[in-house]
Amino acid sequence: MSGFFCVVKARLYEKTKIGDYMIEIKDVSMRYGSVQALKNVSFDVNKGEVLGLLGPNGAGKSTLMRILTTFIYPSEGTAVLNGFDIREHPLKVREQVGYLPENIPLYMDMRVDEYLTFVGKARGLGSLDLARRFKWLKEACGIVSIWKKNVREISKGFCQRVALAQALIHDPQVLILDEPTTGLDPVQIIGIRELIKELAKDKTIIFSTHILQEVEVLAGRIVVINEGEIVAQGTRNELAARAMKYRYFVLEVKDTRDNARKALAGLTRAKEIVFQEEKPDGFVRFEIKSFFDDNNVWKEIDDLIKARGWPVKKFTERPCNMEDIFIVLLGSHK
Repeated sequence: MSGFFCVVKARLYEKTKIGDYMIEIKDVSMRYGSVQALKNVSFDVNKGEVLGLLGPNGAGKSTLMRILTTFIYPSEGTAVLNGFDIREHPLKVREQVGYLPENIPLYMDMRVDEYLTFVGKARGLGSLDLARRFKWLKEACGIVSIWKKNVREISKGFCQRVALAQALIHDPQVLILDEPTTGLDPVQIIGIRELIKELAKDKTIIFSTHILQEVEVLAGRIVVINEGEIVAQGTRNELAARAMKYRYFVLEVKDTRDNARKALAGLTRAKEIVFQEEKPDGFVRFEIKSFFDDNNVWKEIDDLIKARGWPVKKFTERPCNMEDIFIVLLGSHK
């Protein structure tokens, strides 16, 4: 009898756990004629999570986001947002979602306040609700200074903020952002990042990007997509553990570039040696790539340093970055 109750308890736990997901994507495929944009895509997003959808241009990120917002329907599979199936309850799904598409949805001939009033009323907000939301949005999105300006008169960074305000106007549970920093200058990018971090305190957020720095800065978990398929998913450290077959060492010694290169070419445990920089003080820097599980490469490099009598400014292992991880994961998918 105790075994029976253990099984029941486990099943109840599983059901509760599934219920904690804000978004469940189940075997979603999408075809445009003979072109398959998505192939059996499945993953979940927890409540309050910030998930980065990372992939090169044309990987299928925007298609997936259009499906999640019910802008289009998948050829196969489905998705559930906050308990509502995109096929069975599309209007309920739209109530849950704020969407910032890659192409900013603004009417250039309207003033900012007029545009957001139009969007708010389309979302079913009355005058009192609109006034309350406007008070918050103007401060949260940093659009106080351009509130009465014509949309065509404001910068691209402010356009992005206004577009984000329209996505937030109905206080959605889920925020879906398609390439939110594309085309912005560095200062504008920092501003949008800080805003997304602030919104993440009480929203579930999915954002797509092909910019590696974006997922490192913003995402708690990452889904890597390429050619319509999920290549990998997990935290940055989980992806690194899966992807990295190599480790990287930075060596900076005093010698000529050619002499140092010839000497390093004799390392038997080095997979690749890349020259990086020759400095005015006579030091040259190389990056040495070796297999991840080779723990003897340190000693071989150290022995070479001693044999050559090299003065050493730097000899350290470089932590792998998102670029390393991304390249390896995409390469393994081919």
